[in-house]
Amino acid sequence: SSQRALEQARAAAEELEDLKAVAKGLEEENGELRRQARQLVRGPASSLPQNQRLLAEGRGLRQRIQALAAEMADLEVSG
Repeated sequence: SSQRALEQARAAAEELEDLKAVAKGLEEENGELRRQARQLVRGPASSLPQNQRLLAEGRGLRQRIQALAAEMADLEVSG
């Protein structure tokens, strides 16, 4: 019925807003990791393992952001 469709649309809109907030947080965290990685690149060679870890974390965050973006796009299309 139309009432059920309206409830589903509201739930999808709420989920979309939640995903947007998560994506924004991940983008901010990714930016901070990139900043730290840039500082480490300029630092001593002894920081290389930490630099590699931060770069790997950044790649993981980028993948999560892309997955969230795809999920958000799906919600926008279906909503």
